[in-house]
Amino acid sequence: MDEIDLRSDTVTQPTPRMRQAMAQAPVGDDVYGEDPTVNALEERAAALLGQEAALFCATGSLANLLGVWLCAGPGGEILCDSQAHIVRAELGAHARLHGVGTRTWDSAAGVPDPAVVAALVAEPSDHLVATKAVELENTHNFGGGTVIPWPTVQAVAALAAERGLAFHLDGARLGNASIAAGRPLADFGRLATTVTLCLSKGLGAPVGSILASSRERVAAARGRRKLLGGGWRQAGVLAAAGLYALDHNLDRLADDHDNARLFAAAVAEQAPAAVPPTVPTNIVILGTGGLDAVATAAAAAAEGVRLSVLGPRQLRAVTHLGVDAAQCQTAGRLLGRLLGPGR
Repeated sequence: MDEIDLRSDTVTQPTPRMRQAMAQAPVGDDVYGEDPTVNALEERAAALLGQEAALFCATGSLANLLGVWLCAGPGGEILCDSQAHIVRAELGAHARLHGVGTRTWDSAAGVPDPAVVAALVAEPSDHLVATKAVELENTHNFGGGTVIPWPTVQAVAALAAERGLAFHLDGARLGNASIAAGRPLADFGRLATTVTLCLSKGLGAPVGSILASSRERVAAARGRRKLLGGGWRQAGVLAAAGLYALDHNLDRLADDHDNARLFAAAVAEQAPAAVPPTVPTNIVILGTGGLDAVATAAAAAAEGVRLSVLGPRQLRAVTHLGVDAAQCQTAGRLLGRLLGPGR
């Protein structure tokens, strides 16, 4: 059978219409602020996220690096979940490049208890690192695509405001959270000091993430992006893909959520213990029981299904626009056979 790649929603390919939009995009030099397509993308993204301005970045890691720098600054600390992408999957860049410390809380699948967050806040002191910011990740990647409930996001944002802290929202998959929660992106974005949105995951663009905030902060981030080597020239060919994604691929994220549930249900037919009790968005984390996850992933790959290994006994499947419902059910049945009692 054709390969079914469920390693991540980053493996998506531009559609023919997206490629056409890229080929026809008017371009200019973005370092000079003269790329009309980049400018259009930034204006559109800022409006969608309920912020004054936005900056088009090459990666989500770069967008987070800039957002956290704006919020915490050198020598400050940011509070976040112990499984947050900014501490687990960005190579320590916030500490190494910007001198930002982190302290973390543990949570159930990435959903924080605001009281626990409040208890971690450290006031300015001659002896302790002062807390400067709080971070949430919505949806939560390593939590299994969990959507942080709207009242919880509101509570953490209110806590930050009350304590004089900045609030960074890692919205790599905020589109998924928006669709699942039935709330517009701007509802989430306007609560944050800085917010990111990845264009190259479920939205299907080949490259790019957005950082949105106030005009003043975005201007500072633009200079910092250049310092980090992230300035680019005729980037409109990439921005055009992002514009197409925002215009055409937000609502269809619901299909990915449905397909993830179909995948999980197919696994559960033969290996019910392997699947989580709920599948909130497009990520399914599978437990392999007594089986080695690396070996199980290799066996699945040999039969045409690719997954990510999260740990010695965990696999991750992520649905996206490159796989349809039938493929997700086929992949689920294969994983059920590999993980079920009759293996």
